Amino acid sequence: MSHAGGGVDGVESVTILGSGPAGLTAAIYAARANLRPLLLEGDQPGGQLTITSDVENYPGFAEGIMGPELMVIFRKQAERFGTRFLQGVVQSADLSKQPMILSYQDGREIKTETLIIATGASAKWLGIPSEKKFWGKGVSSCATCDGFFFKNMDIAVVGGGDTALEEATFLTRFAKSVTVIHRRDTLRASKIMQDKAFKNSKIKWIWDSGVDEVLGDQEVAGLRLKNLKTGALQELKVQGLFIAIGHEPNTKLFHSQLKINPAGYLLTELGTTKTSIPGVFAAGDVADPVYRQAVTAAGTGCMAAIDAEKYLESR
Repeated sequence: MSHAGGGVDGVESVTILGSGPAGLTAAIYAARANLRPLLLEGDQPGGQLTITSDVENYPGFAEGIMGPELMVIFRKQAERFGTRFLQGVVQSADLSKQPMILSYQDGREIKTETLIIATGASAKWLGIPSEKKFWGKGVSSCATCDGFFFKNMDIAVVGGGDTALEEATFLTRFAKSVTVIHRRDTLRASKIMQDKAFKNSKIKWIWDSGVDEVLGDQEVAGLRLKNLKTGALQELKVQGLFIAIGHEPNTKLFHSQLKINPAGYLLTELGTTKTSIPGVFAAGDVADPVYRQAVTAAGTGCMAAIDAEKYLESR
């Protein structure tokens, strides 16, 4: 069963996988170019921003805006220009022939000339129920998004890599103190990041420990930590917890077909959104281990739509 669509003979011109800022911006641009894009929403319509409460750094919203609300506006704009939306999760993709084929679990197939992959990345979790419970109420995975809300507070960062130390260092601009909690007694982070963090008088350290539980009533009030060598428990009073144990790009569908870097991010040609297969483009966090902001994702979404349009014209 194919999907009647924007192309000829049931073949789509542009199919976009993912409905965060990258996917929806790609849809806005592709729709305005009269390509009638089909956007496949995935299992978290709106992407990571739907679990972000306040977005204060997206240009054009002087008073800030709620993440879910921002994504509703993105979606309305894409819809206004003729983007079509399809729910559900794509199970497999065959990019080896033209048209490319995307398959759903229920047997639905989508044939497409171009594909924009904007499936994003997911923050890795600690795997304790209380972190989900307090998500957006003191638990975060993005210092540049949420650091501002923790002025003069005591907060903690979990992790030992570059991301964790970058977040900790950034958070010292706002927080009274930042405690870094790490499972081992040595850090994975680069020497330069370590030196910077060790010199910062606002950063404290708890070694060989993991977060056992996030404590609090309505908001984070503290953490129960477990020493992984002795098993001893201790409580740490903090008002915030930043989880910085890495992100995982949502690229499983494409591992055997597209070039990826060792961390699993899709590789694109310098200065473009082109992947290793002609007609396949990558936008947003799925190809961005560095910036991971809504505004940069939107920017590459725009680029991907323009790249796809040029590709279609050249064929």
